[in-house]
Amino acid sequence: MNEKVLAFKTELLKEIGHFQGYTLDVGKYLNIILDSKHHLYLERNSAERNYQYKQLISYVALRYKKSLFSYVRGKAGSEKRLVGRRSIALGGHIDQADKRLSSSSKDLYLLAARRELSEEVKIESSYREQIVALINDDSTNVGKVHFGILQVWDLEEAKVTKIEKEIIETGFYSFQTLKGLISELESWSVIALHALDDPLTPLYSECAD
Repeated sequence: MNEKVLAFKTELLKEIGHFQGYTLDVGKYLNIILDSKHHLYLERNSAERNYQYKQLISYVALRYKKSLFSYVRGKAGSEKRLVGRRSIALGGHIDQADKRLSSSSKDLYLLAARRELSEEVKIESSYREQIVALINDDSTNVGKVHFGILQVWDLEEAKVTKIEKEIIETGFYSFQTLKGLISELESWSVIALHALDDPLTPLYSECAD
């Protein structure tokens, strides 16, 4: 059976205000996009080729002091268009099954994000989480059908180990090191890196401690 994932009409983004890259104006967009009246669940295979809809994606950066958890997407990954690219965030789609576990649309997103991370990595640290930006990238075929919620989990300890076999070459990297690897990063990670390095981004001062 084909997986069904949460999506909203691309036209809705145009109505709120189209942007390319990232926006820190989270409330303006998220309050509308997370409203269940705009949601529908599409078969993932067909949604990947349908530019009339944006699939909602959790994109969670694990941050420890001045460093970010990073990895390379291996050949076992489901998104073949991103194989071999380095990423600075984890997460993925919101499945129809996630809907049964939540009482509100925001809870739906948060629970789905936590589920995704629990399937990908083991985190042995307490953390604080916050949504800091939104990502939209219409410059690639992958980006045209996805819309990202950039979330930061600030870890007390750098204790993260991989679970998902598609994740390889893991580790915590400084912002400066990641900037030097920018040609290896997937497009969303380039955008996310710029967003997290923006002095207006929430929690930025804590990252710089």
